[in-house]
Formats: sequence, structure tokens, C-alpha cells
Amino acid sequence: MEDGYQNRTAFIKGAKDIAKEVKRQASKKVGRSVDRVTDEYSKRSYSRFEEDDDYPPAVSSASQDGGGGSGGYYRGDSQAGGGGDDEDGGGHSDSTEGHDEDDEIYEGEYQGIPRADSGVKEGLAGGPSSVKGAGGVQGFRDGDGAVAAEAERRKDQEELAQQYETILQECGHGKFQWTLYFVLGLALMADGVEIFVVGFVLPSAEKDMCLSEPNKSMLGLIVYLGMMVGAFLWGGLADRIGRRQSLLISLSINSVFSFFSSFVQGYSTFLFCRLLSGVGIGGSIPIVFSYYSEFLAQEKRGEHLSWLCMFWMIGGIYASAMAWAIIPHYGWSFQMGSAYQFHSWRVFVLVCALPSVAAIIALSAMPESPRFYLENGKHDEGWMILKQVHDTNMRAKGFPEKVFSVTTIKTVKQMDELVDTGTDTPVWRRYKLKIMSLTQQVKNNFLACFNPEYKRTTFMLMAVWFTMSFSYYGLTVWFPDMIKYIQKQEYESKTKTFTKERVEHVTFNFTLENQVHREGHYFNDKFLNLKMKSMVFEDSVFEECYFEDITSTNTFFRNCTFIASLFYNTDLFKYRFVNSKLVNSTFLHNKEGCMLDFSDDNNAYMIYFVSFLGTLAVLPGNIVSALLMDKIGRLRMLAGSSVISCISCFFLMFGNNESGMIALLCLFGGISIASWNALDVLTVELYPSDKRTTAFGFLNALCKLAAVLGISIFQSFVGITKAVPILFAAGALAAGSFLATKLPETRGQVLQ
Repeated sequence: MEDGYQNRTAFIKGAKDIAKEVKRQASKKVGRSVDRVTDEYSKRSYSRFEEDDDYPPAVSSASQDGGGGSGGYYRGDSQAGGGGDDEDGGGHSDSTEGHDEDDEIYEGEYQGIPRADSGVKEGLAGGPSSVKGAGGVQGFRDGDGAVAAEAERRKDQEELAQQYETILQECGHGKFQWTLYFVLGLALMADGVEIFVVGFVLPSAEKDMCLSEPNKSMLGLIVYLGMMVGAFLWGGLADRIGRRQSLLISLSINSVFSFFSSFVQGYSTFLFCRLLSGVGIGGSIPIVFSYYSEFLAQEKRGEHLSWLCMFWMIGGIYASAMAWAIIPHYGWSFQMGSAYQFHSWRVFVLVCALPSVAAIIALSAMPESPRFYLENGKHDEGWMILKQVHDTNMRAKGFPEKVFSVTTIKTVKQMDELVDTGTDTPVWRRYKLKIMSLTQQVKNNFLACFNPEYKRTTFMLMAVWFTMSFSYYGLTVWFPDMIKYIQKQEYESKTKTFTKERVEHVTFNFTLENQVHREGHYFNDKFLNLKMKSMVFEDSVFEECYFEDITSTNTFFRNCTFIASLFYNTDLFKYRFVNSKLVNSTFLHNKEGCMLDFSDDNNAYMIYFVSFLGTLAVLPGNIVSALLMDKIGRLRMLAGSSVISCISCFFLMFGNNESGMIALLCLFGGISIASWNALDVLTVELYPSDKRTTAFGFLNALCKLAAVLGISIFQSFVGITKAVPILFAAGALAAGSFLATKLPETRGQVLQ
């Protein structure tokens, strides 16, 4: 028994010695291979990204540069069966045997993950990423050391950007990118739906919740305020905790509070739910574009980011179609007494949460951005995702035998200081310290967007985003309001007026609409089971009249006198009697709360139809911008579309009827969408990966602020003048197009 134990111990010790020797020999080979690769790789030219669309396979370039060594950036072609490659790879893999605590060997090799720091501990790391000694760590704590560390980090980022582009070329564009395209498209669709929800439900919600004019205005603007906060918040967090995780959290918040908002009854709680729903969906645009761009190679980026914008249009079409199909169906409702009512517009709000829920389910199956992992020093996670992209695309294209040739990817050294909270620290204090640390990191990242290197670009983009949003959102809200104003004028022109009429012993049991009665006298008349719409009675007398089961809309009695009259089950509340006298008159069983207006179906359908056409009109602009984005460049697309949109504003002077205004709305939307697509692509490409969503989120928040200002200003001129809104919009677009030409062109460049 004792001899067996000694033999077993000797066997384990011998195995460990063999594993150590194999590891040492493999490290020597790795070091020699890396030394040969380093100089050639650092001088590698990437001019082909800008000049040639036919990229050579990354495997061949890797073979030329690295000579097939397993310690370089690429492994040799496994199908070639080279003996030297097999020998190196075999030695490196076999070194995992004999793993113990005293001599820890890289665990990732059990999963086939190449070791990112092979040779680092012995000073054999390839190129400029070699780890410094103790003196370098001490120097990092000094001022000069911090500058040197930042310079080294910048150099690592540049090298990573170049290598990452080469890796994406090897991975190709295929099934994985298209799957991610539809998943992220659902998130962008949810953002498009959110913009339209409140506008569609407002005509019904204002009646259902008894909203005053100020409350209606606040409800219309609250979604933009929520999205403004959400864009800044989630954009900053996505650079720190990851694109996928931030997007999942933001969409979850949007889904939950959209669901709650369909059931709450009070105005304040509904407003609060829509605010938080907007905060959640505000993160979708900055995260979605940044997330998707980090899976796209340079020659595909502009086109496919523009195709992604199509889903915002699909969201608008979905909202319009659902509103058209659901809201006018007043039978789709139930109530529990007079306290709880669930009308059809609430069903519509519930249905509008479905794209967000679908996006959450689909996104749960997708990986994090590998670029985010590599920028944060997580080599293994980034490598595995890139291998997944490569293998998915190759299998879909019928080449499952192709091997992912990359073995080592440059990672960026992190400079964040870790705070040791200790095991005895209370849980709440640990979370507090983590939140404070995360807040400080987000703040520093935001302030870095105004460093001298990015300051000019940031201010230029701020001006372009603000001017475009101010004019676009201002005009797109002004259009429907102008259409409503034209409809109102046309309706009022058909008003019938009756003066000094005397009506006695008559029963009214039919709809009274769009009439004005002045100085009339009504004696012993009955108003039974009827609707009054846009009815005005002025200086009239009602004597011994009986009102029963009356439903009224925009109906008022001004300077009227009621003598011995009875009101039973009506919605003629006190505010409808302006300067009127009630003498010996009685109200019995008045209807409680505010009643929905069921007689305005045509106007509701017109609102949905106009929104549907206006959203569908951007389809040609989306197609044109996607096809030309990588051919004419981002700046030409942005400036050209802005100039044409500016010119089209002056045609608005000729919109004097509904058809004309709808046609001009479609024209403006179809032209201006190209500039929005170009601006999204340009913003993604002008900032490095560690600041991309932070900068995008800030600019998108500024966009929503400009939208609130534009809507408020433009609405104040409805029915007064067309000239001022048109001049405001044209001037803002002209300024934006001029400033856009001062931005740097990013076509043909690798993603920073």
C-alpha cells in the first residue's frame, strides 16, 4: 500500500516535470516566432482598405508575416499539414496537462483559446505590448509615468484597430452579421414606435383622463425628455459595462414601464410610466449603431449601418398600422365600475411594447461586442466571439473546414484603479463604492470627449445634431398641426348659424353638430339620447326643458338662462355653462369623469394615415443613402441632403390644403432621412471604441433637447404664420450643412 502511494507520487512529480519542460520549450519557440513577426507586423500597410475592395484572405497574409508560428498573431493553415506548425501547436496544447496550483498553466487552452500573454512573463511578448518591470509600475504612479502609460495605451489602441480590421476581413460578412442586423433592428424599431405612441393615444387619452391643455402638452413632450436622459445615461454605461448588457437593461426598463402605462388610470402615474419608458428606450440608438459597427468591416460599414436605419421607419409604420387597427375599435374595452376603465387606446399602448420584448428575447442569444472586450483587456472573451463570427459565416457559406487563423489579438492595458473594499465591508457599502466608481469612470469618459484631440469634432457634431433635430422634429410636428388647423378652418366654414328662433314642445333625439344658436327661446323641449358636437348656444333661454342621456363634445352654453330644467345622466358639467344662470334647475345622475369622443373617427384615421405616409416616404431616402454611403462618402451625403432639405422647406409656402401639406411632408421626410443616416455613420466612426457610445449618447441627448425646443417653438406659430417656422427650419438646415463640411471624412478608414 505504502509502495503504491510512493510510486503514484513519483509518477505525478515526473508528469509535472515533463509538463514544465514542454512549456519551457514551447515558450522558446513562441519567443523566436514573435521576434520575427513583431517588426513586420508593426510596419504592415493597410492602404488596401481604402483602395481595393478585393481583400486578400487574412490567412495568407498571416502566413507571410508570421511564418506559421503559433506564437504570432496568426496560426499557419491547419489544412496544409506543416510539420513545424503541428509540432508547435501540439507542444503548446500538451502543456495544459499537469496543471496544479504551484505551476499554473493557462486554463483557456482546454477550450482551444490561444494564450494572449504567451511569453509575457519571460519578456517574450511580441511588439510594444511587453510588460514592464517593477520600475515601470512605479513610474506609472508618477506624472511622467502616467503620460507614458497613456501614450502606450494610445499606441495599443491604434495597433488593435488595424489588427481588428484585418480579423473582420478574415471573418467575412455573412450569416452572423445578418442575424445581428435583425436583432438590433428590433431594438431600433422599438425606438421608432416610442416616438409615435403618445401622439396617437393623446386624442383618446385626453378625454379618458380629463387632461387640460398644459397637461396635454407635457404628455406630448415627456417622451423626448425621457429619451434625452436615457441616451446620455445608457450611452455612458455602454462604454463601461458593455453594449449588450446596457441594451438589455434599457430595453427591459422600456418594456416594463410601457406595460404598466397601459393599465394605470391617473394622469400623474401615466406620465411617470411614459417618462421611465422613454428613459429606457433612449439608449437604443447610441448603443445599437455602436454595437453593430463593431462587427462590420470597413467596406461594409456605411452601407449596412444605413440599412439598419430602415427599422426606425418600420417602427413608425408598425405604430401607425396598429393605431389604425386598434384605437377606433371602442368595443375592445372593459371597465370595473367607474373607477377602472381599459379602453382600446390602452390595448394599443400594450401592443407597442412588443418590439422591445422581442428585442430582449433575441438579444439574449447574441454575444457582447468583441471590440469592447479587447479594449478592456479581455483577450479570451474577444477571441472566442470573433471565432464564433468566423465559424458561423464560414459554415453558412459552405466552407466549414476553414480555420480561424488568429491566435493572439492586441489588448489595451486598463488604467482604472481598483478599490479593495475588503471582506468585512457591508454589502450596501460595496455597491455604493462600485456605483461611485462607475459614475466617476463615466464622467471621466464624457469629459475626455472634450479633450483637445476631440474638442473640435465634438463641438462641430453638437452644432450639426442640434440644427438638424431642431428643424426636423419641429417641422414633422408642425405638419400635422397645420393639417389639423386647415381641417378646423374648413369645418368652421361650414358652421350653421340660427338667430332669435323660438322652439316649443319639440323633442330632439338626433345628433346636433356644428351649429351656433343665438338669442333663442326654448320652451318645454326635450333633448333625449343624442350627441352634441361643436354646438354653441349664446344668449338663449331654456324654460322647463328636459335633458337626458346627452353626450357632448366641444359644446358650450354662453350667457344662457335655464329655468325649471332637469338634467339626467348627461356629461354637461359646470365648465360648459359659461356665465350662465341656473334657476330652479336640477342635475341627477351626471356621468362621472371624462368621456371618450367616439364621433371623431374620420379625424383619427386621418392622423394615422398621415403618419403612415410620412414614415413610408423615407423608404427611397433610406435605399439611396445605403447604396451611395460608401461610394460618395459620409460628408457629401450629409451636406447634400441637408442642402436639398433646406431648399424643400420653401415649398411649404404653397401648402394651402390637406393634400398639399401631406405631399410636402412626404417630400421633406424622404430627403432629410439621408442626412440622418450619414450623421449616424459619421458619429460612430469619429470616436474611438472606448468613447463611442458615450459621445453618441451625449449627442443623441442633445438631439432630443433640440426636438423639444423645435416642437415648442414651431407649434406656437400654428394658425399665425407659415413664414417664421419655414425660415427657422431653413436657416437651421443651412447652418448644419455648412458645419458638416468642416468635419473629417471617415470613408475608407478603420474603426478607431
